[in-house]
Amino acid sequence: MDKDEHSVDPEGSSADRSGLVSEDGKNTKSVLCQRCGSKVLCPGMAVFSEKELFLPSMKKKRALSTSEGPMDGDNLTAHWLVDDMYTFENVGFTNDVGRIKYLICADCEIGPIGWHCLDDKKSFYVAVERVNHA
Repeated sequence: MDKDEHSVDPEGSSADRSGLVSEDGKNTKSVLCQRCGSKVLCPGMAVFSEKELFLPSMKKKRALSTSEGPMDGDNLTAHWLVDDMYTFENVGFTNDVGRIKYLICADCEIGPIGWHCLDDKKSFYVAVERVNHA
């Protein structure tokens, strides 16, 4: 797969991003769980970032932390970057999967909606394609 940062993915997120990112690169809308609508982030609390990260397919928390062997999932590049876990309105974390904790909705426990490496205490990524905006 080509890693061109300006390519349009099948979801069309490149086109949708124009109304989501402010001039200073922050989210202009609330970030919500796709399943239950719970608020994950308030407007202006995250910075848009392009970094290729692998996220397993969406499942309940129990299935995420007990998976063994290769996982189905997606390489996603469009994320909201948060530098402090207390910035979130509503987020949960899976048990460690190697050096990674996956971010999930704290209310309905669906995820992963994002990714956090234990080696970097100030980088929490929420995949733009795995959340809704309102």
